[in-house]
Amino acid sequence: MDFDHAIAAHSSWKQKLRSYLAKPDHSLKAADVERSDKCDLGKWIVEETTRYGKMPEFQTLRSAHERFHKAAAGVIRHVDSGQNVTEEVALGGKSEFSSASSSVVSAIMAIKAKAGKQVLVTK
Repeated sequence: MDFDHAIAAHSSWKQKLRSYLAKPDHSLKAADVERSDKCDLGKWIVEETTRYGKMPEFQTLRSAHERFHKAAAGVIRHVDSGQNVTEEVALGGKSEFSSASSSVVSAIMAIKAKAGKQVLVTK
């Protein structure tokens, strides 16, 4: 997975949640979304801990990624509870989701810059 693909895969969550807000069909489960080790980026983080784990940027990514998944799950919980949740409040620039998502992207870019490589996984 290259760094740009990692960012794109991560960023696709905003569209998933936007669609869920428009039509809360229970296709997303908060308990599943909250698991930061189940998405592609989360799996990579687990697999690459030995390789990048000592980098402060990697630790930042791990924390930001966990925070992001908690925020995404929180959006789903609010929607599923029947609360009126607007896209701007849930996903907009001032939301916890947006802040956590930006932190993930920043951390990936920092790792990319420090690693000086275009490939995350060499397997």
